[in-house]
Amino acid sequence: MLPPRAYTFIGLNGVRILSIIALILVFSSNIVTLVHDVQAVNRFVAAGKVASNSTTTLGDQLDNDYISGSTVPNQPAGAFWAVLNRLLIIFQTVVLILSEFGWPAAFFNRYFPVLGKDFGLGALGVMQCLIGAAILSHHVDTFTLVSAFFLFSVGCLNILVGLIWRESAKANSALPTHVAGVDVRGVTPPAFVSNMFTGNSDEKSHDSGADSGKSGFGFGRQGEKAAGLKGYLISKPIESLPRYAPKPSST
Repeated sequence: MLPPRAYTFIGLNGVRILSIIALILVFSSNIVTLVHDVQAVNRFVAAGKVASNSTTTLGDQLDNDYISGSTVPNQPAGAFWAVLNRLLIIFQTVVLILSEFGWPAAFFNRYFPVLGKDFGLGALGVMQCLIGAAILSHHVDTFTLVSAFFLFSVGCLNILVGLIWRESAKANSALPTHVAGVDVRGVTPPAFVSNMFTGNSDEKSHDSGADSGKSGFGFGRQGEKAAGLKGYLISKPIESLPRYAPKPSST
């Protein structure tokens, strides 16, 4: 039986996979909608040029709120704002997909922290709901309609997950913290491993061992310090010649 942390990991990554699928579907459907809108605008412009003898039909088209077969409003600069809206939605879906993959993490942590690793999934869910609502507010084809509904539902799910796990949602779904079922966060490596990467020698570890009560003081500074604490003074020995040394000859 798996530990509870493993079920949390599987569930959060399942939500992430659904989120990525929904964003890819919305990305694809908006490209299709953008192509259909451009084609409809071109047909509308061409019809206006050649319909000089059929003023009644052209007048009926000009009175419509939207250009026929598109989501472009029949108003000044309507085509520009419709195309810009689709391009912004495509750009937002690309950014959200990258944030789900966590790349580039440094960019999101510095310039867009609500999508970084230190925040939960609530902000991501709100953005997904806004994109879905913006698409569903227009009359679109079936593929775009289903994709937008799916994204809006996943956005609501991400908001719920963000309220439950808050800022720890992304940390609990990160793969390196669950390798082999062991949580490696906060584990300090042994001293010899740290010395291998920092370039420090084992002298510090020996010095720290010398500070303990059970180890010897040695012949260096630790012995002098221990003798000073006990009231002994260690002075420099007087320079003298050994007894067997020949006496200096007088000239």
